[in-house]
Amino acid sequence: MGSTLPAVAEELLKEIKKAFQESSHVPDDLLLGLKFIFGPCAVPALDLVDQHSVTRVTSPSGRVLYQVLGSSGKLYTCYSSCHFCTCPAFGFTVLQKSESLLCKHLLAVYLSQAMGACQELTVSEEQLTNILLAEEEDEG
Repeated sequence: MGSTLPAVAEELLKEIKKAFQESSHVPDDLLLGLKFIFGPCAVPALDLVDQHSVTRVTSPSGRVLYQVLGSSGKLYTCYSSCHFCTCPAFGFTVLQKSESLLCKHLLAVYLSQAMGACQELTVSEEQLTNILLAEEEDEG
């Protein structure tokens, strides 16, 4: 988690991580906080985590990105280092309208990090480049 989220959101994610490490579950009060801070994307994000839809993709150079299999079956690329997702909802509700802090995919990444629930995939630099280029082609 970078410094791109408001402090209250960062603190909530830290508390979720701590609680999950201690008891392997997230207490109701923290779930309510999640819903309060992140709004309507909280429950769908938790569903994505439960479905193990988040994959941490790393390359030998240390580059990291996340791929999230959305509920529609489409794969989205998320960058937690710069707080960005390639889904249309992120572009519309987060960037254009400023109605939300993030989309369900990016929240699922942060929650998966906190709960240690990311699948892991190591790829070559060439494979990582192909993933990034495929995203550009989808957008264009």
